[in-house]
Amino acid sequence: MLRWVREQIRQAYIRHLDRAIEDGPTHVAIIQDGNRRYARRQGDDAPDGHRAGAETTEQVLDWCHELGIEELTIYAFSTENFSRPPEEREPLFDLIESKLYELADADRVHDNGMRIRAVGEIERLPDRLREAVDYAEARTSEYDAFSLNVALAYGGRAELLGAARDVLRDVAAGDLAASDVDVDAIDARLAGQPVRDVDLIIRTGGDERTSNFLPWHANGNEAAVFFCAPYWPEFSKADFLRAIRTYESREDSWRHTRTERAVALVRAVAETELAEARTVSARLRGQLSSAAARELTDELERQGEEPATAD
Repeated sequence: MLRWVREQIRQAYIRHLDRAIEDGPTHVAIIQDGNRRYARRQGDDAPDGHRAGAETTEQVLDWCHELGIEELTIYAFSTENFSRPPEEREPLFDLIESKLYELADADRVHDNGMRIRAVGEIERLPDRLREAVDYAEARTSEYDAFSLNVALAYGGRAELLGAARDVLRDVAAGDLAASDVDVDAIDARLAGQPVRDVDLIIRTGGDERTSNFLPWHANGNEAAVFFCAPYWPEFSKADFLRAIRTYESREDSWRHTRTERAVALVRAVAETELAEARTVSARLRGQLSSAAARELTDELERQGEEPATAD
């Protein structure tokens, strides 16, 4: 009975959060942290934690669809993860490979127009995983209703460094003028860059850092960040909705701040212009008064010079 009551309260809370969502983010990026710690707590091995986390990722795709979010980027494997022992790394590669094939053939992916893309140094991955990436990208390349970016062998610094090297190479080859190096030039050279800037970063597992994740697309856009304690396999819809509300609250605060600044600027300009108008008006009044006085004096003098009439 107590479990039933708790579930009803949880569902009511989720409905409350869902109704509170008004204008959510377009692009959400998630650092799926805590899979291994979750497995250890359960007395399992790391691969078991990653498999449990993959189920959460499936749920998040559904939540994104429900809320009208148009792009999701998940941090599946970082460049730092290559340092993990093979007995942990290889099962993770196997899991990602199978999920890519599974998603690429899933009816819901094609029904919802989901495009799957890999982001990162894909050439560093095993052949079998690169083949899975190619398959998923090719199967969904024509879709644009929703974008799923899977960050594989990804590191933000490496991404920016690669783009900088490409720019230098193109400038040296004469294919790009130094004066034409701008934001668009960098965007075009980022490896498999997301379609949009990131609006919200979510990190599970309790750590409050963004771990070199999408620095160009998130930090450059001043994305909102939501840190939460649950390990990734425990991440719930309520957690997801709280993250969305964090983004909306930040946006509301920014809009309010921008409005206050705009009002202050208009007031300052208006006060300056009003002060200048008063100065000009005073000068005009002084000039008009002097002119009127001179006109009256001239008129009186003319009248005094006229000849007197005979009696």
